[in-house]
This record gives sequence, structure tokens and C-alpha cells, in this order.
Amino acid sequence: MFRNIKFNIRTKIAIGYFLIICCLGVAIVVVTDRISALQDEVETITSRDIDIHNFIASIQYDAISMESGQRGYILTGDEAYLSPYNKGKSQWEANFNSLYAYLANDPSTQRDLEEIKLTIVNWIDTAAEPTITMKKQNRTNDIVAFFQEDVGKTYIDQLRSQFESLRSKQIQATKLHIIALENRNQLLTIGIYIMLIIVTVIAFMIVAFVSGSIVRTIKQVAKTITEIASAGGDLTTRIKVNTRDEIKELGDATNRLLSTLESQNWIQTKVAEVATMNQGINDLSTLAQSFLSKVAPMVNASYGVFYLRKGTGSQQLLVKTASYASYGDEKGVASFRMGEGLIGQCALEKRVFLLNQPENHSAVITSGLGTIEPQSILIVPIEFEEKVEAVIEFASIEPFTAQHLKLLEEIEKDFGIAVNNVAGRMEVERLLSESQVLTEELQAQTEELQTQSEELQMQQEEMKMTTEHLEEQNLFAEQKTKELEKAKRELEIYSEKLKQSSQYKTNFLANMSHELRTPLNSILILSQLLSENEHAHLSEDEAGYASVIHTSGQDLLKLIDDILDLSKIEAGKVILTVDEVNLTEIPELMKPVFDPIAAQKGLAFTVHAESELPNLWHTDGQRLQQILNNLLSNAFKFTESGSVELKLALADPRKAGQLRKRQGDDAWLAISVTDTGIGIPADKQQLIFEAFQQVDGETNRQYGGTGLGLSICNEFAKLLGGSIQLESAPGEGSTFTLYLPNLNRDAVETIVSASQEAAAAIDYVPPHEQYEEPLEEDFNRMETEKGETSIFSGKRILLVEDDARNVYALSSALEQHNIEVTVAGNGKRCMDILEKDKGFDLVLMDIMMPLMDGFETMREIRKQPILQELPIIALTAKAMKSDREKCLEAGASDYISKPIQMEQLFSLMRVWLTKQVGK
Repeated sequence: MFRNIKFNIRTKIAIGYFLIICCLGVAIVVVTDRISALQDEVETITSRDIDIHNFIASIQYDAISMESGQRGYILTGDEAYLSPYNKGKSQWEANFNSLYAYLANDPSTQRDLEEIKLTIVNWIDTAAEPTITMKKQNRTNDIVAFFQEDVGKTYIDQLRSQFESLRSKQIQATKLHIIALENRNQLLTIGIYIMLIIVTVIAFMIVAFVSGSIVRTIKQVAKTITEIASAGGDLTTRIKVNTRDEIKELGDATNRLLSTLESQNWIQTKVAEVATMNQGINDLSTLAQSFLSKVAPMVNASYGVFYLRKGTGSQQLLVKTASYASYGDEKGVASFRMGEGLIGQCALEKRVFLLNQPENHSAVITSGLGTIEPQSILIVPIEFEEKVEAVIEFASIEPFTAQHLKLLEEIEKDFGIAVNNVAGRMEVERLLSESQVLTEELQAQTEELQTQSEELQMQQEEMKMTTEHLEEQNLFAEQKTKELEKAKRELEIYSEKLKQSSQYKTNFLANMSHELRTPLNSILILSQLLSENEHAHLSEDEAGYASVIHTSGQDLLKLIDDILDLSKIEAGKVILTVDEVNLTEIPELMKPVFDPIAAQKGLAFTVHAESELPNLWHTDGQRLQQILNNLLSNAFKFTESGSVELKLALADPRKAGQLRKRQGDDAWLAISVTDTGIGIPADKQQLIFEAFQQVDGETNRQYGGTGLGLSICNEFAKLLGGSIQLESAPGEGSTFTLYLPNLNRDAVETIVSASQEAAAAIDYVPPHEQYEEPLEEDFNRMETEKGETSIFSGKRILLVEDDARNVYALSSALEQHNIEVTVAGNGKRCMDILEKDKGFDLVLMDIMMPLMDGFETMREIRKQPILQELPIIALTAKAMKSDREKCLEAGASDYISKPIQMEQLFSLMRVWLTKQVGK
């Protein structure tokens, strides 16, 4: 029942999160209920114990206040000392009654309180009141006699002892309550952990199921694309996706693109075969026969005739020059005039004639078993400089397809040149033959001049005329030679066009980059928003799951970037920027990245730099870091125990000379990565530097990876003028050594001149001329400003995007910053919105859209004077070098590629919104 239901990726993720939230909700309800009960109990016990301690302290304070007031009054006679005495006397009994009521369930403590009450009453009756009365009556001698015995001190000491005993007893009771609470709290904690484990297991199962259903299909598509992008480039491969979601749509679109590329590749291949067939032929009959023999099988023709144009003006004829699969007395007509029959009409109108199922046609297809009438006839003109040179007629027992017509159309464009060139060469040969004959005649005439002196003047005149004629013939021959050179250049141009077919793979990978980056964009943005958990709506585990999804998306993006890097290297489109690299910073860059990996695997990781090593080295720092990251990653991946070492040193001069095959004192840098891993057999040490190859290349290999890292490293090393060398043996570890020259301006020119076939461009950037992005200063300034929310709050953004997934992801991220987002599904809709409302602060413009793409839309926006200063940030999923220039030329203020890093997007938005505020 569920097989026919289409579950897209968003639905799958939503169902998974819903189930996880349900499980988490049940756990939260149970834990919350138990915590609430425990909290009530804690509050009850805590409040009661605090009140009891407060009452005890109040009674003790009242008793001390009475004693202090009584003694102060007796000593000084000042009535003011009786105030604390009277106040304590009036309050202690009320506090005592309240405490007594609190301890209604504790008879033992009540008995202690009654003893305290008796002691206080006895002290008041026997010591306090009598002495105060004596003082009021000025009976000093009685007071002195009373204090000689000092009965009151005995009661006060007893009272202090009783209070201390009561306080100790209550403290012990509180401790017992706390121990009981701790036991119950421990039981609650254990219960929470058990419930957390259960919820985690259930959530992991749900996430594994949902992510597995998504990742499996993505890996399947990526694997097929990788196979297509491999050295073979088999365009007949098709992607098979069993799911019913966006990935199936991507697979179907890819298959349609592959079918188109396969058809175009077949046509280009056949055109190239015909072009190479024409080389070395100097006879039109041979050329016509070779053309029919080559092209007829390509278009599934069973019969063919080649008519060549001869004569000039009204005497032009189309003469039968060659035929294919003819037999006996041929039915084909020997010649046609212009406009005569379909052959002549084809030459006159310069258009193709296609006859399907012709009736009563004279041509028949002959085989060993009999004859067959053709089911389809195709007549094609061959032109050169808008002039028909020949007409070809094919007959087939099957209908001709659109692909056959397209093939003949492509062949016809260049075959006319070949016909004209062969005819020109034949004419030159004819003229050369005539010139030779004239030369022989001249020699004979010279001999006659020597024997016949009386005819010398006449012979001289004849020789002069002959010489002039020869000069004319030589000029004509030179003209024909120039025409031949022109034809040669045209053939070279045609050969260059054939090389463009190698770009199909690059274009295919660029398009696939766009198709894969579009869904990846929304996955990365939404997973990043979830992992950041800005509003704390998710638990740490849920935010962790979102982080795992974000990391997986980044890994997939890295795989796409690796494939594109390899394609750019093959196509010669890699840009290297040579600047000063601080070699002392390399250990500081590598240690923080790989120390955690070494600690996790229990490996020793050391970085050693020789003291003779210079601080600065001229090379491409980004490519150097990429090479080192790949080499160290491989070393840790294939090392289970032992150590990994990174060593930086100057290469031996003789070794440097061997690498460059020249002698010199130029310094070379040698960076080696040594591990104690599995090692590499000698027969595979060259194989691993090829794309998609690993030491354990079997289907059940132990180590993961695509096999692109070493291939890209090797190509980058070559572009930097160096190389990577390997020393390894199975079970003894490996040492990869990167040798790099110091690329000053002269070194860059040497590398380019020595390796012209590597079409990569290298830019030398001196330290004092290094370009610094102006946006960097604005970005740093904006990061230090306060009130970031006020920059975005209330701003109006027009989002022009046709992909609903990206619309949802970007809108969600923008609206979290209080930004008002308006969405336009294409360029035409964008223009309609701007026509009615021009109050937007910024436009986010996608490039590839239906009806009106991003380039055309930005040009239309910039045509309106009121919108000239409106900031436009272009969003594109293509990763080609020229995209930024195209966007800026079309009117974009800035550019960002997909998948979009939200921090980078917000940084660009801060810059342009701040500039708008400044204006």
C-alpha cells in the first residue's frame, strides 16, 4: 500500500524527527512528573527544617537579650537597658509556642523544649526579676550579696547547654532527611539514565533508517557519476534509482542528459572519422568512393550514389562519380542538369529531400538472395561557400532517423571544404603538368636558338612571350598555393572544434555540481540551523543528530569538489596563486588538526623542521596545505599503531637537479610524511596516484575513501613545478616526499615554458602587491560592532529562487533574524513584484531559473534608474571560475556559491545593508 506513495526527502526527515520527538516527549513527561514529586518533598523538608532552626535561634536570642538587658541595667541603672529585656520577655514565649506546635509529631523534642521553658521561667523568677527590683530600690548590698551566690548564672549556663543539645539534635535530623533525599535522587538519576539510553537507542534506530534511505540513493547516484567521470567516460551508463523522491528526479534528469551527450558524442566521433578519412586523398573519384563507403554504414544506408558538379554557368551538370552497393546495369541516372529531377532540384534549392516509403522507385537494393525496394530515400547537398559542390543520394530499407540527419548536417559543413580542396589540388597538378610541358618546349626552343642564329630575334621574342606566360602560370600557382594554405588553416580550425568534444565531460560535471548542490544547499542550511539550536528548542542529542547530518552533507560536498578539482586539472582550468608561505606556521596549522586524530587512534604524531629551513617560501599556500592535509589523512587512515611524522627540510641539491634534469644551486623544499602503516607493494606504487585507485581496491576493502586524494595531490605537485615520490614496503610503512621549487617570477616562467601541455594558469603575486579583498576590512569592522540584530531587524529581503527546498531553508534562516522575506519563483515574478513595490533593502538572486534566469533579471533591474543602487547578491550552484565575472557583469553587487554558508551570507548582507544605511 505504501509503495505507491511518494516520500520526498523532507517528508522522510520530518517523519523521523516526529518519531524522535514523540519518544523524547514520553520520556520528558515521565521524568518531569518524578522530578516534580521529588521537588515538592525537598521544599517541604527544607522549609520545615529552616523554620525549626529559625525558631530555636529566636528563642535563644530572646533569652540572651533578656540576660544582657538585666545585667546592663544592674550595672548602670539606665532604663534603656530594660528595653531588650522587656522585648525578649514578651517574645520568647510566643516563639516557644510556635516551635512547640511545629514539633507536634516529635514528643522527644517537645520534652526538651519544656525543660528549656522551665529553665527560662526559673531564671526570670529567681534571678532577673528580683535583681531588677533590687536595682530599682537601690538595694546595692542585696545585689552584691545576690551575685556572690549568682544563682542566675547557673540557669544561663544550663540554658546554653540545653539550646546546644537541641540544635545538635535538629542538625542531625536534617542530615538524615538529606541522606534520604539523596537516596531517592540517586534512584531518580538512575531511572533518567536508563530512560535516556532507551530513547537514544530508539532515536538512533530512527535516524539510521531515515538517513540510510537518503544516503543509499545519494551514494548510488554519486557512484554512477564517478564511474562516468572515470578515465573511460562511458556515456552509455544509466543511473537506476528505486526511491520515489527528489533523487529519482535527479537520476532521471541525469539519464536524459547522458542520452543527449551520448548522441552528440556519437555524431562528433563519426564526423571526426570522416574528417580523418579525407586526409591524403588527391582524386575526387577516390574521395567520393571513400565517402560513400564510410558514411553509408553510419546512416544504415544499403545503397548510395555520389553526384559531382562539373562545368560552369548554364553548362553545369551533376555527374555520377561513385556509387555504393551497386549491381549489374545500374538504375541510377548518369547526370542531371541544375533543377532536373530531385538531384538537380536539391542542388538548385540547396536543401535536403527525405522520401519515406516511395512508390514505384527505380532503385533497388540487391543482395545474394534477391532485390529489395527501399523504404526511405535521402538526398543531401554538399556546399562550399554557399555553392553546391556535390549531391549525395542514399537509399535504406529502414527510415532515416533524426540522428542520421543531424550527422549528415554536421558532415556536410566540412566535407564541402574537402571536395573543394581536392578539386583545387587536382587543378594545381594539372597546371604543374602544363608548366612542365612548357618548360620542355622552352628548352627545345633554346637549343633551336643556338643552331639557328638567323632566327635569334624572333626566338627571343617568342621566349619573352613564353616567359611572361610562365610568370602568369607561376602567379596562378602561388594563388592556388595560398588557397591550399587557407584550406589547411580551415582544417586546423575544424580539428580544434573536434577537441571541444573533450569539454563535454567538464560541462557534464559542472551541471551535475549544480544539480547536486541545489538539494545539498537546503540540507546544509537546515541542518546547521538545527545544530546551532539558537532558541534551545532541541535537546543536545537532537542538535548532535542535526550536526551529524550537516557533517555528512559537508562530506558529500567535499566529494563533489574533489571530482570537480580533478576535472579542472584535466581541462587545464586550475588557477595557482604564488605568494610567500611562512614555513614556520605549517606545524602550527597541522598539529591542531591531526593531534586529536592521533590521540583517538593511539598514535604518536610529530612535526620536525630543520634549523636550516628558511622562514619564507614562494609557492601556492592553499594548494600546499591541501597536499599536506591529504598526505597526513592517508597516513593516519592506513596506520593502526606506531607513529606518523611530518618533516620539513631542504632537498639535496643533486636530488633537485635530477628532478628538474638540470644542474644548478636553486634550493628545493622536501616535505616528507612517514608512517608505520600497512605499506604499499611495489606493483601498486604507481597505481595509487591514478584517480579512484587505492591499495585495497577490492570491493571488500577495509579502508574507505574515493581514491581521489593522491591523484589530486600529484597533479597539484606537477603544477607547482615539483613532484611526489614514494618509498614503501608492505608491513614497513610508507614515506611520501613532496619536492617543491622556490617559485619566483623566473621559476614560474620556466615551469610554464617547460610544460606547455599543462594548460593551468599561474599568477605570481609579489608580497607588496598581494591583493586584499576590500570586503575583509568591512567584515572585520562589522564583526566588532554591537547591535547586530538591529542591522537585520525589520529589513525587507526579496528572495528570487525557483527551488522550494532552498526557499524554505533560506527563509527560515533569514526570519530568525527578524527579516521580512518576500519570495519570487522566477525572474518574471521578481520584476512584477519590483514594479509594484520598490521598498526592498536587498535582493538574493538565484541564477538558473525558468522563464527568465538570474542574469537576464539582474540586467532588467539595472535598467531602472531607481533600482541602480539596490544591492543584489547572486546565488549560484555552479562552481566554475567565470561565474563570478558573469554575475558582476550582469549587475550583481556580490556573489556567493551554493551550498551557501550562512555565516558568509550574513557577512555579505551586513556589508551591503550597512552601505545602504550610510547612503
